[in-house]
Amino acid sequence: MQFYNAKEKRVFTPAEFETAMQEKYNRRSFRGLELLNSRDNAAGDISASGLAYQYATDRLTYIRSRVVEQTFYEIAPADYMNVLVGEGAFSAQIVTNLSIKTAGSFKQGKLLTANQNSKFPVADAAVVPAYTKIMNWGVATEYTIFDVNQALFTGTWDPIEMKQRARKKEFDLGIQEIAFLGDAQDTDYPGLLTQSAVNTNSNRISASISGKSAADFAIFVGGIIGDYLTNCDYTAMPNKFLIPTDDWAGLGVPVSQTYPNISMANYLKQTFDALVTGGVEILPCAYCIPAKNKTAINVGTGYHFYVLYRDDIDTEFMEIPVNYTVTQVGTYNNFQFQDVAYCQYSGVTCLKPLEILYYYY
Repeated sequence: MQFYNAKEKRVFTPAEFETAMQEKYNRRSFRGLELLNSRDNAAGDISASGLAYQYATDRLTYIRSRVVEQTFYEIAPADYMNVLVGEGAFSAQIVTNLSIKTAGSFKQGKLLTANQNSKFPVADAAVVPAYTKIMNWGVATEYTIFDVNQALFTGTWDPIEMKQRARKKEFDLGIQEIAFLGDAQDTDYPGLLTQSAVNTNSNRISASISGKSAADFAIFVGGIIGDYLTNCDYTAMPNKFLIPTDDWAGLGVPVSQTYPNISMANYLKQTFDALVTGGVEILPCAYCIPAKNKTAINVGTGYHFYVLYRDDIDTEFMEIPVNYTVTQVGTYNNFQFQDVAYCQYSGVTCLKPLEILYYYY
């Protein structure tokens, strides 16, 4: 087999052709990726504003193989509430039955005479359904033969992988926002901070906790558990306390000059642990900061929110009936390819709103 070079107007043997190709690409290659020299890229043919894997380079450009991704605020909703995965898959709503005592008082059962001939009072109970609406979700990724081969050519950035990772990140961040703020466009999907039936208290916390004087901090610590007990009529104790992240960051200072060895955070934690069996976990949450909670909350927007609540499956929970699932890649023309990621999710269902108490300022 021979190779004809129209430019040089001569025929190459296979050995001569291989040598010519090696010289050509050795001249154009160095550490990193193969790059065009100044003659091949004359007049800036590759624009920095072009496609993701097309940008201006020169002979002294080295392209690192590592790709740096964006950073987002990420927390695990399951650290803050029960998240039920896989129950009621593909349903449109899930019903939780609440048992309600409907009998009269204990005193009605007193037998006032030795021979009680009248009808005895009857103890009874009723069932009340609590409905959890379920939302279907699906997002596709698409790519072509060109995407695949250009990714192989560059060797540093895989658009197919990045599309898959971007979609998964979209899911994670979306579920996270629903868990705390709910869906601003649909009140059937509230979050932990947007429960309309939960009571609010604007008196106990009128400024950042970390900015309180020693005397004001002592008043706050001494009254917050009492607020909760009053709210739920002494029927439950809290086990978690959400605090805005910006306020949490300032709780490392000493309680007072008299006690410089104990921080405000530790003092608050020790007080909770002393009063509540099992203690109260203090968790920072950026969604409690005004800039992060711009969806509608009971009292409006633009407030710092604190939440003292009982994290219990019988109090509040979130459903993910169908977890994040990706379909097999398909194509109808063997040039364009697509797959779909889908799931089902709910808002936060609050069965016992009196076991949650909002503070704000």
